[in-house]
Amino acid sequence: MKLGLLLPGQGAQTVGMGIDFAQSSAAAQSIFAQADEILGLSLSSLCFNGPLEELTRTDIAQPAIYTCSLAALAALEEKMGKPLEPSMAAGLSLGEYTALTAANALSFADGLRLVRLRGQAMQEASEQLDSSMTSVLGLEREPLEAICDSIQKEMGLICQVANLNSPGQIVVSGQTAALDLFDVRAKDAGARRAIRLSVAGAFHSEVMRPAAAKLDLALESVEMHEPRCPVWQNASAKASSDPSILRENLSAQLCAPVLWADSFAQMSAEMGDEGAFLEPAPGRVLAGLARKIDRNSKVLSLHQADAIPELLAIFQS
Repeated sequence: MKLGLLLPGQGAQTVGMGIDFAQSSAAAQSIFAQADEILGLSLSSLCFNGPLEELTRTDIAQPAIYTCSLAALAALEEKMGKPLEPSMAAGLSLGEYTALTAANALSFADGLRLVRLRGQAMQEASEQLDSSMTSVLGLEREPLEAICDSIQKEMGLICQVANLNSPGQIVVSGQTAALDLFDVRAKDAGARRAIRLSVAGAFHSEVMRPAAAKLDLALESVEMHEPRCPVWQNASAKASSDPSILRENLSAQLCAPVLWADSFAQMSAEMGDEGAFLEPAPGRVLAGLARKIDRNSKVLSLHQADAIPELLAIFQS
């Protein structure tokens, strides 16, 4: 069957994630052990035992989710006795790095170091400006962009559409004072809800420009290979197998909107009825978004190790 990979982003983390994979799979355990050694910290202990406050930090959550997702895939492949053969892959924000690693465009070590640096740089940028993100339900992109533009002109502060997750669910990033006004105007314009998110700062906006500069330098020194399948990218909502394009869009991603709804709609149309998508741990966020984007899409969950026997039966049928 045709298979697409969907890799989760920051926010999917939870204490205990990955522990069942590590306990039941030598391959998964090896992934966690490699991560601990490469980073020089007990990332596995933070994933398995927390505390949640530390696991949720941007500089910890990103490498933790990256490692957990790849450990889950390693456990599945170990039981299959052969590598997965995806026909396409994509990841939400941070998950794009995991997708590139799963597609063999990045080595595990290079991807891990990049997401660790990315998380540290984003945490530092968040601490430089008082900023946050607001999730908006019930308004589409154009009216939200108009509100953001007017606030930026009036206040001289950053306010940008940041994540287009699914129809009717869009996230806006900006400096806190700008978002305070945005929340009011979005509701006045007909938004059902405007919910301030508990995040370190305004991701995927110009607030992240200092982080993008640091990441650009790191990306220049990393070897990017042609992936084994096309990877759909957040900044372009297009698939690519060209290492130079993959690198360019990773560089753009931190300050550009995440075009997830457009990406998945096109992936699902290309997949058709011939296959399914697989979302490895942690969480099932992308399966939920998939249902809102294309209710006919099929997303299989590898949220826990006990899902592996059922997945093997599906793949071997």
